[in-house]
Amino acid sequence: MILPRAVRDAVIAHARAAAPSECCGVLIGSEGAITSAVAANNLSGNPNRFLVDPADHIRASREARAAGLDVVGFYHSHPHSAAVPSETDLAEAWTYPNHLHLIVGLTGEAADVRVYRFTGEKFELEIADAGPDLDVDRG
Repeated sequence: MILPRAVRDAVIAHARAAAPSECCGVLIGSEGAITSAVAANNLSGNPNRFLVDPADHIRASREARAAGLDVVGFYHSHPHSAAVPSETDLAEAWTYPNHLHLIVGLTGEAADVRVYRFTGEKFELEIADAGPDLDVDRG
């Protein structure tokens, strides 16, 4: 899995700007690579939850198709906890099996970025990174 540093940095910036509330967005790419992240409005009234605005999801899907890419997953932040899927994340992920879920944890000085693949039953860790640089193919 390839996560370019520019995409990672954009998601972290969105997470920090939205804190103390969670942010959310759509991941665009192809098999094996995330090529961009599209910020979405969080429609949840609860700062500890997220709900991707359907209009933003549709717009991102159309833009991805026009570029010959796909929606490969979603991202959100955990401003007050680790970048580990919560029970709520697990309960709500069932509609998108085999999609990626990038979570940004903001509890430390450096953002903790982790990418999981939802198998339809559980999250499997694909990338774990807490450092400033990431442009790695974890294959």
